[in-house]
Amino acid sequence: MHRNYFVLLSVVGNLSAIKENTKLNLQKKMKTIIFGNNQTAQLAHYYLSIDSEHEVVAFTVNKNYLTESTFCDLPVVPFEEVENIYPPTEYAFFVPMTYRKMNNDRKMIYEQAKAKGYSFISYISSKATVFDNVEIGENCFILEDNTIQPFVKIGNNVVLWSGNHIGHHGTIKDHVFVTSQVVISGNCVIENNCFLGVNATVRDFTKMGEYTFVAMGARITENTEPFSLYSESGSKKINMSSLKLRI
Repeated sequence: MHRNYFVLLSVVGNLSAIKENTKLNLQKKMKTIIFGNNQTAQLAHYYLSIDSEHEVVAFTVNKNYLTESTFCDLPVVPFEEVENIYPPTEYAFFVPMTYRKMNNDRKMIYEQAKAKGYSFISYISSKATVFDNVEIGENCFILEDNTIQPFVKIGNNVVLWSGNHIGHHGTIKDHVFVTSQVVISGNCVIENNCFLGVNATVRDFTKMGEYTFVAMGARITENTEPFSLYSESGSKKINMSSLKLRI
C-alpha cells in the first residue's frame, strides 16, 4: 500500500513539472485587446482573467458590428482605429474567433492585426496536458482537457476546443479549428485551414490537405485532398468543395 502511494505521488509530481514547463510557451504578462463582442470573446475574456497572467483591457470589432460602447465592463473600440487608441508597442492582441468560412474570417482579422504591428498572445489552459517539448505558435486558443503529446508542433492561429487528443510527432499548421473529443493519432499532418468536427478520428500517419472539412463523427483513414469534404456517413468524401459550406 505504501509503495503504491509513493508511486502515485511521483506520477503526480512529474505531471506538475510538465505543467510548469509549459509555462515557457507563454509570453510575459501583457495588456491585451480581444477581437469580438460575442460569446467566444466573452469566453476568451473569462479564461484569460482566471487562468493567465494577461490583463484584458478592451475589446474591438469592425465599425459595422459596434453596437455598444462596452462589453464585459470594458470598452469596445472600432478595429479600424484600434492601433491609435491602443498602440501595438504597448498592447498585445488576441483573436479567439470561430471557424466561419473555413477559418478564413479568423485568418483575415489575425493578418490585419498583424499588419497593424500587434504581437499576439496564446492561451493554453492550465487544465490541458501539454508536454515541455511541444511547440505552439501565436494566437492559439487551447482549452481544458486537451492532451498534446511530446514532439507535437502547432502553428499560428489554431483553436483546440476542449477534450482533444493530439498524438505524438504530429503537426497542426496555421488557421486550424479542432472542436471537441477529436482524436488525431500520432505522426499526422493537418494542413492550413482544416476543420475537424466533434468526435472525429484521424488515423496515424495521415496527411490532411488544406481546407479539409471533417464532419462530426467522421473517420479519416487515408490522406485527404485539399478543399475536400468528409461526412460522418461512412466517412466518405463528398463531391463538393469545403469552401462552399455555409458555416
